[in-house]
Amino acid sequence: MKLRRFIPRKKPLGHAYYLTDKRLLRNLRKTALTLLSLIALHVLAMMWLENLGVWQALWLTMTTVSTVGYGDLSAKTEAGQLATVLLMFVSGITLLTLLIRDYVDYRLARSERIRTGYWDWNMIDHIVIVNAPKYNRELFFVRLISQLREDKEFVQVPILLLNMDFPEGLPNSLRELGVVHVTGNALNDQDLSRAYVQVAKHVIVLARDEYSSESDSISFDIAYRLHKMHLGFKTVIEAVDDANRERLRGLGMKSVLRPVRSYPEILVRAIDAPGSEVIIEDMFTRTDDHPERYPIWLEGERWADVVTAMVQANVGLPMAYVGKEGDVHVNPVGDEHIHAQSIIMLVKSDRLPSQHQVELAFEQYFRKQIQNIK
Repeated sequence: MKLRRFIPRKKPLGHAYYLTDKRLLRNLRKTALTLLSLIALHVLAMMWLENLGVWQALWLTMTTVSTVGYGDLSAKTEAGQLATVLLMFVSGITLLTLLIRDYVDYRLARSERIRTGYWDWNMIDHIVIVNAPKYNRELFFVRLISQLREDKEFVQVPILLLNMDFPEGLPNSLRELGVVHVTGNALNDQDLSRAYVQVAKHVIVLARDEYSSESDSISFDIAYRLHKMHLGFKTVIEAVDDANRERLRGLGMKSVLRPVRSYPEILVRAIDAPGSEVIIEDMFTRTDDHPERYPIWLEGERWADVVTAMVQANVGLPMAYVGKEGDVHVNPVGDEHIHAQSIIMLVKSDRLPSQHQVELAFEQYFRKQIQNIK
């Protein structure tokens, strides 16, 4: 497949861009081998015709082909001079010029393929992020990648984007985060292979349009392809419509999430700590569980006792407390003696406890504690 099929034809391009990387590299090697052969022939000719040693013959040859010409050595005989004209001046110097041109062409073609997303990255144990958000994609990717980089496990993990949304190359904000991209469509098995999803560590499939349930059909197609490749266990995928979540789970996806563009941390948690994303998602949606604040005045009680009192009474799970000055302390250690004006608990959305139930749970627990001491 020629590179010209990949590059927008806004203006005429040099001949290098019309050749594939392999062909350019093949030309480069061929020219280099031919040049080395001429150099070897000239060295032998100088040793035979000019009675020079190996090093002197090589030195004369290299100063001639590079057009430096120090003048300390030169061919004296007519045969030696003729050999120099034929092998070096006519062929060698011309080939050296072609070699430099082919190398420059190869580097230009390579840079263009990298920029436009058609370079073969040959990755392994990387993270592949399929598709891109319809809106504010650069900002979203910067936040998502930054969150990934903050996790010790993913600081050095290569990250590859597979989408059609950066035809002119990734913005600097993403390149600075060590991100690369492949221009392609995940509905094409060849493009999935170009992203090396088979050997990826994790795969994230984003909804193309976070506000349209029609994008779920595209996600389902991608999920089916990953399922056929036995990659569902490492795939986190988004579903806009809740009704489609079970269909995606049926394909063995590791996790199915709603698109929450304002909080990409949920995707990171789904990869790093599978299952925790369900808790976070519930907090966003209030579907099953959500955090609730209850005014409770505490004067030095152990946090472990506070948690136990609520759990034993089937009221909820305390997650944090609000100090006397209004500062919030999340997940304190069990032996900490707290002074609080309120606690924040994770409660069931369909079974919301009242303030009286919370107060009663405290009273009953600590009354038993006092009785046990006596």
